Amino acid sequence: MSDSSGTNGYSASNIQVLEGLEAVRKRPAMYIGDVGQRGLHHLVYEVVDNAIDEALAGHCDHVRVTIRRDGAVEVKDNGRGIPVGLHAGQNRPALEVVMTVLHAGGKFDKDSYKVSGGLHGVGVSCVNALSLWLIASVRRDGFLWEQRYERGKPGELTKIRSLQPGEHSGTTVKFLPDPEIFSDRKFKFSTLSERLRELAYLNANVRVELEDRRNNEVRHEEYQFAGGIQDFVAYLDEGDTLIHDDVIYVADEQQTVELAMRYNAGFRSNVSSFVNNINTHEGGTHITGFRRALTSTLKGYAERNGLLKNFKEDLSGDDFREGITAVLSVKVMEPQFEGQTKTKLGNSEVQGQVESIVREKFGIWLEDNPNTLKQIVNKVILAATARHAARKARELVQRKNAFSSGGLPGKLADCASRSPEECELYLVEGDSAGGSAKQARDRQFQAILPLRGKILNVEKARLDRILENEEIKNIITALGTNLPIGEEELNLEKLRYHKVLLMTDADVDGAHIRTLLLTFFYRHLRTLIDYGHVYIALPPLYKAKQGQHEEYCWSDEDLQDILSNMRSNGGGKITIQRYKGLGEMNPDQLWDTTMNPSSRQLQQVSVENAAAADRIFSTLMGDLVEPRRRFIEENARYATIDV
Repeated sequence: MSDSSGTNGYSASNIQVLEGLEAVRKRPAMYIGDVGQRGLHHLVYEVVDNAIDEALAGHCDHVRVTIRRDGAVEVKDNGRGIPVGLHAGQNRPALEVVMTVLHAGGKFDKDSYKVSGGLHGVGVSCVNALSLWLIASVRRDGFLWEQRYERGKPGELTKIRSLQPGEHSGTTVKFLPDPEIFSDRKFKFSTLSERLRELAYLNANVRVELEDRRNNEVRHEEYQFAGGIQDFVAYLDEGDTLIHDDVIYVADEQQTVELAMRYNAGFRSNVSSFVNNINTHEGGTHITGFRRALTSTLKGYAERNGLLKNFKEDLSGDDFREGITAVLSVKVMEPQFEGQTKTKLGNSEVQGQVESIVREKFGIWLEDNPNTLKQIVNKVILAATARHAARKARELVQRKNAFSSGGLPGKLADCASRSPEECELYLVEGDSAGGSAKQARDRQFQAILPLRGKILNVEKARLDRILENEEIKNIITALGTNLPIGEEELNLEKLRYHKVLLMTDADVDGAHIRTLLLTFFYRHLRTLIDYGHVYIALPPLYKAKQGQHEEYCWSDEDLQDILSNMRSNGGGKITIQRYKGLGEMNPDQLWDTTMNPSSRQLQQVSVENAAAADRIFSTLMGDLVEPRRRFIEENARYATIDV
């Protein structure tokens, strides 16, 4: 059949076939999530995961990650080394096949890897495709081999030299992200350190190093934890007041299921789950098995010991999980993940496996620790009591709103639009700033809710007390969503604004108020963060003026650059105004710098690592002073305004 050329210019010549790694370069976000900071760091994780898979197979116990002075990253392991021999089917070195062909690698051969994280075979080849250059060095078969790639295109595989006596086999991958793909190529030490520390906890006795050589002072950290996930739990709940000292650990003989957990006096649960070292943020069948086993085992032992005879209210699974910090790690030969992101496990058989092991091993632990069982059950009862009180408090708020005019807070200056997709809600510090914001805003789509003083620190409060706080009630009412209680989910369909912006003064008090608000959203309205609805508005710190010319500065570095330009251009006296509060700006200045969608600067709040975020909130906002002091001393010099 002939192809018609008259159908709006659409013919066979328009059909493109992308060869090799072209598809990755054409649509990088399909393979690494995005081309921002998350995707940039994902490149490192893909290379590191290959090394960790060697550790899972028992062939590697040392991984070293180096951020080089030129901004490139080097990942070195002491595993077996990627094979360099000729691949029969491809008629080229196996190393080149791994580096340039999607869905190629040893993960599909169960004799090479019983379990692994990289299941799709696209990891390191994607890193290669998205790098300006990549150099793969392999130590195996008695020699050091090297192959260089330019934007995924391979050079010759070269035998460099013989291995020295005692020199271990392994693979080293060096790469520099491509500026054509990534506009921001600056790796964050803190982001990499959290993931590498996590991998070291999940793989006991594997030594993981991270070194940053970009500055004059080389920064180096090393992670190795003989206690594995038990040490992980101790790390995560360091800022919490504990109910019992010992970390509960259960596992089968092959350690295909490992669980470590401990209860604290807090009001939330912090359960992190992993499958073959992959963080399953959305849970899955392994989490279902754990929850069922925890609830039924605790409830059964409590009833048999008469610990619930005087408590007549119903108990939910959420009551049994309040105050728990847990890490669940499972190894699965053929994991089935929901979606390319691999964040939810779907294997039905894993649920029964986890449930059976936890029931048996946790039951034995409870029999050996009857006093701790009583302490845990007392906490469960308190949790259930607070949950019932919170539900009554919420119903009272709902009834009150139903009888009030429109049910919205009196201080809320609402917007005219009723389309949530275009509506924005500014949570503003104080009446003065709120007044300026109300004058500055675009009334069509921007709503203003002034907050009086500092809201309640929800890290230290039960849900029933939180629902009694006037400022929090106003926020919830304005948003239109209920505050979830227990295992309830937030109803996003009722959300009245798809952008919630925290706008506070650029001083210490403003930072504290912002932290209190972030704690509230993270602990109780986490879904809004996960779906990208929460932002931080960034007012300028300075205004520099020279004659009629003025510029706003959002950092000290901006100010110095602008002052330098003004001095070099001449033009007279320069005046600098430091904005300590939003109320110091005229409404037109506030609009131009902080509220105008075409010129404002916003930071979207996201959670890259839930376990790390949970620990930081517990440390900074919890009861214990010593962990907070230590955290500030260790991290103050690395502090930024990044969220």
